[in-house]
Amino acid sequence: MESILSRAMDAAVLRQQVAADNIANVNTPGFRRRFVRFEEALARALRGRGVAGMRTHPKHFPIGAASVREVQPQVVLDATSAMRNDGNNVDIEREMAINAAAELQYAALTQVASARYRMLRSAISQGGR
Repeated sequence: MESILSRAMDAAVLRQQVAADNIANVNTPGFRRRFVRFEEALARALRGRGVAGMRTHPKHFPIGAASVREVQPQVVLDATSAMRNDGNNVDIEREMAINAAAELQYAALTQVASARYRMLRSAISQGGR
């Protein structure tokens, strides 16, 4: 569970960084926005927890879905949308909304992690009584 929380927090931070980079380049001609892809890969990894082959060499083909530990947030170039004639596709309002959502997501994940540690601390301290 901590692994999933940690990965999700990493994805939220990366999403804020990418949105900030997109906002910083809103007036750069030819700049293409980027976005973070994470939740789909995590969902696939969680669904495919059944059979998975173990890779003992980097050239081995993966068998089954990736494990949750292998899921990493990925930065993807958005080459499909066009906003302006100069080739820049950054929509500042969309990026601000993404940034705010990532901030809220990070705060929520932090609360979940904090609650888990409080429960753990309570269980440890209760064991000593």
